Amino acid sequence: MEESPKSNPAKAGKSEQQKAENAPKSGERPDQGEAPAPDHYRPDPQGERDQTPIPAPDVAGAKFKHPILAQPPEALTGLKLDAPSKVAAGVTAVIKSMEFSWSEGGVGRGTKALLGLNQKDGFDCSSCAWPDPDHHRSVAEFCENGAKATASDADDKAAGPEFFAKHSLAELSRMTDRDQNNTGRLTHPLIKRPGGTHYEPIEWPEVFNIIAQELNALESPDEAIFYTSGKIPNEPAFLFQLFAKMLGTNNLPDCSNMCHESSGAALSTTVGLGKGSVTLNDIHEAEVIMIIGQNPGTNHPRMLSALQEAKRNGAKIISVNPLLEAGLNHFKNPQDFMNPLLALGALLGNGTPITDVFLQVRVDGDMALLRGLMKHLLAAEELNPGQVVDHEFIAKYTEGYDAVVENIRNTSWEDIEELSGCSREQLLEAANLLAHKKKIIACWAMGLTQQRQGVQTIQELVNLLLMKGAIGKPGAGTCPVRGHSNVQGDRTMGVWEQPTKEFQDSLAKEFNFQPPYEHGLDTVDSIKAMYHGRSKVFFSLGGNLLAAGPDTEVIAEGMRKQRLTVFVGTKLNRGHLTTGETSLLLPTFAHVDIDMQKSGHQMTSCENSMGVVSQNKGILVPLAGQMMSEVAILCGVAIATFGGKINIDDWVAMTENYDVIRDHISRVIPGFENFNEKLRRPGGFYLPNGPRDRKFTTKNGKANFTKTELEKYHLEPDQLVLMTVRSHDQFNTTIYDYNDRYRGIHGERRVLFMNEQDMADRGLEAKQLIDITSHYKGDTRTVEKFLAIPYNIPRGNVSAYFPEANPLVPVASVAKVSNTPTSKYVVVTVVASEAVKQTQKAKPEAVEA
Repeated sequence: MEESPKSNPAKAGKSEQQKAENAPKSGERPDQGEAPAPDHYRPDPQGERDQTPIPAPDVAGAKFKHPILAQPPEALTGLKLDAPSKVAAGVTAVIKSMEFSWSEGGVGRGTKALLGLNQKDGFDCSSCAWPDPDHHRSVAEFCENGAKATASDADDKAAGPEFFAKHSLAELSRMTDRDQNNTGRLTHPLIKRPGGTHYEPIEWPEVFNIIAQELNALESPDEAIFYTSGKIPNEPAFLFQLFAKMLGTNNLPDCSNMCHESSGAALSTTVGLGKGSVTLNDIHEAEVIMIIGQNPGTNHPRMLSALQEAKRNGAKIISVNPLLEAGLNHFKNPQDFMNPLLALGALLGNGTPITDVFLQVRVDGDMALLRGLMKHLLAAEELNPGQVVDHEFIAKYTEGYDAVVENIRNTSWEDIEELSGCSREQLLEAANLLAHKKKIIACWAMGLTQQRQGVQTIQELVNLLLMKGAIGKPGAGTCPVRGHSNVQGDRTMGVWEQPTKEFQDSLAKEFNFQPPYEHGLDTVDSIKAMYHGRSKVFFSLGGNLLAAGPDTEVIAEGMRKQRLTVFVGTKLNRGHLTTGETSLLLPTFAHVDIDMQKSGHQMTSCENSMGVVSQNKGILVPLAGQMMSEVAILCGVAIATFGGKINIDDWVAMTENYDVIRDHISRVIPGFENFNEKLRRPGGFYLPNGPRDRKFTTKNGKANFTKTELEKYHLEPDQLVLMTVRSHDQFNTTIYDYNDRYRGIHGERRVLFMNEQDMADRGLEAKQLIDITSHYKGDTRTVEKFLAIPYNIPRGNVSAYFPEANPLVPVASVAKVSNTPTSKYVVVTVVASEAVKQTQKAKPEAVEA
């Protein structure tokens, strides 16, 4: 066994000095070890999945049937409209960061938290997974949304037993999602007993016994579902999947099933690894960056700093999105205010222009757009042989090129223009930026992954990169931009319903048990199993499935059918209120909290979007109460559930010293050898990444071009296509406030962005109250009391925030292969609200001009 702080206490706390000048420079490939085995996806799992139909729920009528609301309340909160912003960040972002930090945790606690955020000896942001610099990090190494997330975690208000004694679950469900989050940190374990209306205090030993009794009473381990949030660090994630597999199930759905599952499915078959291939330094030296289906200004604001550096180095940026977001327009870097040479320009100027070519694609039209770009590139190659397409790379490293070329040439410009919404001339402008460049990076997020053909669209994007030889070299490659802080790391730790044989074999050897090898349930299939009564226990380690998933009322009905629901979390959310017969609400530490165990101050680890694993060590004293760490909760559950069937001493040791967990990980997962030693290096370490070095661990050992089918879909004359998005005062399902200042929305979330002509065609006025109905295979779902907002969005497309619009997304509408809900393609109709049809205007008190 390798030496670690477990076997040699003298090593505990020792750090290898990694100075800035020793960090990887732009263009260098950091030492990563050997390329790991490929991810394995079922080639077409649709035939294996549960196809039992689920009737469309009565979405609009649910509020009259159930005292506990599964959907956010319909009451409007006071809309004010401004012109959409053309600049992201700037002074306003700094002010908002301070406001949130000081209002939640106080000046001292809030400031201390920010100073430790994303520092090499501090804690990892619980918000997005954008990487930190390898070398120098500024004092303020965070963005506005990271500050909001940290402020929320550092909240000095407590939501303890007294609070829950005063408010029933029904009363709490009538609060807005923002107000639920603002009730404070959970501090004591709570239980809703059968027939109860309130959460009540419970002691930890009884918590563990209740969970153990319910799990041991199951007829099959597959009647339990174990769901995770991407906020969970590596160590508890590893224990969570280990516990589920020791129980005997691979039912390990997670939030990745609903976001970047399409990326993993597409990349594993094309390049052999379901992760991106670039580093942060590659972004800085790229010649062309494509940002497609992604809104960095709101969802990954620190990415704008990297784009700014790339622009200063001469990069061109192509942005593809149905909305021209502020972060795609101009960026004012708050860090520039601290530089005397840049401060005046940052204060008075328009900031750094981000986009050179903007392509306003139709929702779900990205595959056609990419096909058009490649059609132009092939035409340019014919005129300039050997100057546009990288034939040397294609011949040496790839397969399938000729079939893809034929496919592109057989696609008509008429189809490309109709489906993409972009003209041939607009696409030529972007193609001209790509034609003679070699260092090209493609960045994408849920704008692609949640389409019906999300997997195939990403494969088409990989086709473009392979055609240019733009992968596996400095300044070039794939960059799926992950959402939550450790969503990529959780998958690396084995939280996946489709485990590889190699992973399960390693677990079996390390822990001396027989893990299940059959595939389990992903998120969509778990929702179906819960709804049909085929599961009895739902255990959620973080997250908010009710608000994150599709078909909100279907999820709610499934939750009500569980014998036991277990929610481990830091703050109250709506998903904690629609429960099983018995429900446990268990308080745990956030990233910012000091985690003291028997061996001392513990650290955990997270993996960012670019495969860097670094330490997370809290710096704030937790609020008074009975919080337990995620590790301690899981070890307590395991000991109570398995008793003498497991090595109890080992599980106790893992609770007392997380180095013991990392020793296990180091022997199970490739790339984590000497985990404890490497984690103590300031800045962490890179995991192996084959595509980064042109080592493609696909079945044929090549990078594979993919021939895709460009599908057309028919809409009725009055139908529109909806996509769901976040607001700026939101991260995932956590709502910090009612504003979305970049889009000019203040004081309201129940809005629908519409093309002005589409509004005129339906006789709708700005800010008019409307109802929205989705249509899927003859079924309809209706949400009421939204406000129509004229906006620059393609004709035939509309957009709304989630979770408010999630009840419109049918659980059966999923992307091929990945089974990801199609939140970026929902067919809807829009009419004036039934509540105001007589006046055709919203009530004056509900809307403020």
